[in-house]
Amino acid sequence: MQHNRTLKWIAVASTIGMLAILLGGALVTKTESGMGCGRHWPGCNGELIPTEINAEVLIEFSHRLVTGAVGILIVILSVWAWRALGHIRETKFLSFMAIFFLVLQALIGAAQVLWGQGDFILALHFGISLISFAAVFLLTLLIFEVDRKFDAENVRIGNKLKWHTIGVTLYSYLVVYTGALVRHTDSGLVCRDWPFCRNDDIGLPTNMHEWVQMGHRLAALFIVIWIAYIFFHAWKHYQNQKVVSRGWMIAFILVLTQASTGMLVVLTRLNLAAALVHSLVISLLFGLLCYMILLVSRSRHYESRPKS
Repeated sequence: MQHNRTLKWIAVASTIGMLAILLGGALVTKTESGMGCGRHWPGCNGELIPTEINAEVLIEFSHRLVTGAVGILIVILSVWAWRALGHIRETKFLSFMAIFFLVLQALIGAAQVLWGQGDFILALHFGISLISFAAVFLLTLLIFEVDRKFDAENVRIGNKLKWHTIGVTLYSYLVVYTGALVRHTDSGLVCRDWPFCRNDDIGLPTNMHEWVQMGHRLAALFIVIWIAYIFFHAWKHYQNQKVVSRGWMIAFILVLTQASTGMLVVLTRLNLAAALVHSLVISLLFGLLCYMILLVSRSRHYESRPKS
């Protein structure tokens, strides 16, 4: 079935917009522009539209404008998809998730501006936005019927790959949280060497900031190894199901890119471009892992149907 072209354009715009929100939030944090509008929300420095503009005001207020505009797009997308694709099993759930987590991340951002939040709470902000992005991304795939293109309806995934897929996706969220914690606790430069905190004095971390930084590096190393194992397993046993084997190949490429950009962030002393690419890659990886979860869900669903 060919869906309305306008709906497809809205879906693409919403997906790109969610990426812009994720990167904008990372930019706000990395440039320390969170208080660019003072303790005012949704206005800025006591005005609806700020008249005095500096770099911090521009970054923070632009992020708010993008979030508001994309939020309207996502509401339109979710309602339209619900009505047009409600017969597809995942559509209503994804529509709800997209709106719910977008609103939740906006409220957490507003609470930080108005009252302030602890670092461990703020670290959830990026992860919550990531869930909304994943929901919008999957809705877009449903609208473009990518699953039919790759024959995802007939995919068959064994129990071993199913549990690895679920496990690594949940674990990736922990990796995202530890990365956000590095930013919000200002632990980015506490370890200036790589791969160890101090290559000339290898040992256990000596303070909380070093534990946060090295904990994130250890978590990232483990997800690289885990996805590498899943990729080789899928490549060996699922060559006849391209959506599975190629999906995990892309995941492996993304996780290697993620690790490489993380190394560059350290070696370039928090270079802004490297840090934003780092955030972009983890967003794409999480979206892909959520799609693999969708395939697992569909495999179980279709296997549970009685055979004619």
